[in-house]
Amino acid sequence: MKKTKFSVYSLLDKVKKTNPLVHHITNWVTISDCAQILKSMGASPVMAHAKEEASEMVSLSSALVLNIGTITSDVLEAMMIASFHAREKGIPVILDACGAGATQFRDQSCFRLLDSGAIRIVKGNRTEIARLNGSKIATRGVDAGEISQDLVKIAKELSRKIHGTVVITGAEDIVADKNTVYVVKNGHPLMARIVGTGCMAASVIGAFAAVHADYAEAAVAALACFEIAAELSAEISSAPVAFKHAMFDCLSVLDKKTIDTRQKIYIQ
Repeated sequence: MKKTKFSVYSLLDKVKKTNPLVHHITNWVTISDCAQILKSMGASPVMAHAKEEASEMVSLSSALVLNIGTITSDVLEAMMIASFHAREKGIPVILDACGAGATQFRDQSCFRLLDSGAIRIVKGNRTEIARLNGSKIATRGVDAGEISQDLVKIAKELSRKIHGTVVITGAEDIVADKNTVYVVKNGHPLMARIVGTGCMAASVIGAFAAVHADYAEAAVAALACFEIAAELSAEISSAPVAFKHAMFDCLSVLDKKTIDTRQKIYIQ
């Protein structure tokens, strides 16, 4: 792998200056954290799950984040409506495949959304993404299990299938599109001890994708910023809940020097 540098800070600065509205139909467990992480970095979140307003809210938004963590039939219908209108408007749709592989309903929901042709970025842990790529994998809830397959190969294959960007989060994040595979090595082990880091990551990716048309680069920059904030917050507190709260504050004050010094982004 070759270490690379593109201007991560310039994209964060663009988010702060343009204040994109990111429409969420997301996980009820982490909805407040997703809203706060966007407010902390200068974007605007809106959480609108009703199918009656899905298309109208998309018309006001610059990106759409879908998270199947607490999926129901009604929520899926709202997601399908929102996805259709996002595709018509030409704004990015991010799918967080939270818990894919755990139940048939979650799998079917993901495949319906992918078949809509609207999804531009799919994000998940290694087992969730492997399941969406066709592997016969069962997950335990939303936690990643062990798999033997080559994660880079899985990301590239799924990227080709969906004609979009694939993000596999973990100790090292993999971001792949049809041209490039990136690896982001920022972050801290404490992230695995709190609920919601994956959901928040999808929200941050949505904000960056709203301002940058290269969605692989947008995802890489988003993950680097989010995970650098985690590194800084771990220097303040080693207690999980305090760590999470500090992460919001650390993200809000990230500057160019800190990002340039700490970003660990590689091309595979």
